[in-house]
Formats: sequence, C-alpha cells, structure tokens
Amino acid sequence: MERTPPRVLTIAGSDSGGGAGLQADLRALFACGVHGMTAVTAVTVQNSLGVTGYTEIPPEVVAAQIEAVAGDIGVNAAKTGMLASAGIIEAVAEACDRVHIGRTIPFVVDPVAASMHGHQLLADDALKALRDELFPRATLVTPNLDEVRLLTGLEVRSRADQREAARALHALGPRWVLVKGGHLWDDPECLDVLYDGAEFVELLGPRFDVPHTHGSGDTLASAICSRLARGESVPDAVRFGKEFIVRSVRAAYPLGAGVGPVSPLWRLADGSH
Repeated sequence: MERTPPRVLTIAGSDSGGGAGLQADLRALFACGVHGMTAVTAVTVQNSLGVTGYTEIPPEVVAAQIEAVAGDIGVNAAKTGMLASAGIIEAVAEACDRVHIGRTIPFVVDPVAASMHGHQLLADDALKALRDELFPRATLVTPNLDEVRLLTGLEVRSRADQREAARALHALGPRWVLVKGGHLWDDPECLDVLYDGAEFVELLGPRFDVPHTHGSGDTLASAICSRLARGESVPDAVRFGKEFIVRSVRAAYPLGAGVGPVSPLWRLADGSH
C-alpha cells in the first residue's frame, strides 16, 4: 500500500474561474505532491475579468469544515486565503486553536485584503481581526505591498521600505514575515524579504513582463505550505516557494478575455518532485 502523502488544508474562497482561490491552491498542492483539503469561506462569482459578487459561508460552517478534516484525516500544514469577514476570521482562529493549527501545525496566513488593482477587499473590522486574531497564531504571513499598506499604513516604495514593513508586521505577532516585492514596479528584479524578528533573508528573482498573474499569491503560499507539511524549515520552504512561483509565472497562460493564471503545471511536464 502506498504511503499517504502530506496533507495541507486551505481555508479560502472559491474562484469560479479557477484562476485563484482554493482552486489555485489545490492545483499547486497537487503539483507539489501533497494532498489538498478545503474549508470554503466564500463562493465568488468570478471569471478572468473580475469578481461580480460573492456569498459568504456561515462562520460556524467554516469552523466545522476545519474540525471535520483535522479530526479525521489530519493536517500537516494549513494556509488561509480569502476570509471575507471578521466573523469568519474569528471562527477560523478559534477552530485552529482547537485542532492545534498554528501551535504544533505550521500555519501560513496569506492576508488576502487587496485586489490585483490594490482595492481594499476586507472591511476595517476584518483587517483588525486579521491583525489581532490570525497574525499572532501564524507561522508565516505573506502580504503583498498593497496588503502591507492596508495592514500597517506603510507605503512601500523601496527595498529599505520592505524591511521596515517586515519589522512592523512582525511586531503584530507572527513568527516569520515574507514581504513580497512583486508590486514594486520600479525595481528591475523581484525581491521578497523574509524576517524572523532578528535576521533578514533576501530572495531575488526575475521580473517578467507578463499580464497573466492571477493566483500568484495563492500559488506561492501553497507551495511554501507543501514544504512545511514535509517538515522543512521556514527559510527552506520559502526558497522552494520562490523558485516555484518564478517558474509558475513564466508558465502563465491566457484565459478568457481578461487576466490569466500563473501555472504550476510546468512541474508535471518537468517531472520534478
């Protein structure tokens, strides 16, 4: 009998277009060789042109999904995506405590708070709940620069600003912070800054002139989570995630009339493990 692969739980919204959200998470997790599970937080009406509506899942149902999966199948690592409301965030925090996610089980918080155009997606009370409830429980938080602005009030315009942002975010309680530099458009390279409260690790990568980047944050966080589920250290998992997302952006494809997704499917053709 084959050995059960590592199991990763994504707590996220559904993207009907399949480009981001839990669909992107599951696609990346599969490509990384782990078993993906879901706790659905919201159902979006979405395609390549954008989101035209969504329905939140009741907080108690979100919590019940987490506990059902953890109590039977088990979880080696977990991540969040779109959490939609303060009520859902609080329910997630309480459920994660009950099943030890964020304590003995690695927990990646991707604070989905801004659209690809920088527009705020979470109400102010939900942003506060992210900071107060989830960040102190997180093994790693992975904000982009628009999310840094919404969470800390800091405008990041340089690599030095990324370090300042990492310090401000770390002060909110996570063990590690990864400030992504994909939106620092004036930088010819793409620098991500990892920080544990004592040391910075800089991860440089190429910047691609491609329009299709939907789901990049989800894919990166999922790739990192797949390695944490295997027992790797945070720096090693983040280095793997960085390489994974670089190749996924390079393999991005057009879809519909709008923005296409990054693609982890390169890994299946590549035969990597």
